[in-house]
Amino acid sequence: MKFLDVPQSGSVAGETHSRNRFGQYRRTRATPVNPNSARQVLARGRLADFSTAWRALTGIQQGAWDTYAAAHTRVDSLGQTIVLTGHQMYVSVNLALANASEAQVSVPPTDVELAAPELTVLDVAGGDFTITFAPTPVPAATNLIIEASKPRSAGRRYESDYRFIAAIGAAAATPADIEAAYQAKFGVPTAGTKTFIRAYLITDTGYMSPYGYAVAVHI
Repeated sequence: MKFLDVPQSGSVAGETHSRNRFGQYRRTRATPVNPNSARQVLARGRLADFSTAWRALTGIQQGAWDTYAAAHTRVDSLGQTIVLTGHQMYVSVNLALANASEAQVSVPPTDVELAAPELTVLDVAGGDFTITFAPTPVPAATNLIIEASKPRSAGRRYESDYRFIAAIGAAAATPADIEAAYQAKFGVPTAGTKTFIRAYLITDTGYMSPYGYAVAVHI
């Protein structure tokens, strides 16, 4: 149900508040399905491990992450700029490094010049995913992380729920075939649907570039 109110997002009791381009709305809160997949178990284990590791940092180290987080804002699913806590930034950076199969870090990343990667979907016929990217090859000591949504209706224009699909290692050249990785997570998409794709570069110290975006239309 749409209603007039200040912008809000989240759940209270049995209601979930959100917004889209038509305005603020609320709906009955849905109980999420928990398939407890291997990927979910892995992600939860990593979150627990990194939270434990955070508590083992010195006060000076935690303070350095607080300072880094304050200077490196993020954009949430509503398009709003947010400032993470030092703890949140530490976990976020190390989760991204884990997805890239890189070592965990205890100090904030070193800032470098990294532009958002440029993405182009070459072919999605029959569920295929072949993506070109730039810069190519992937810069030294850097990984390209690709995330995607589940198949969506053709009329959808906005996406906020992206899942990790693949990490493309340093020196890898375009194009990247992510068909198998995508279908292992979401199955074969139905013709007429589309998938939102985003990617970022991450250095081996944990510095993350802005996102690059693309849309795959399934035929």
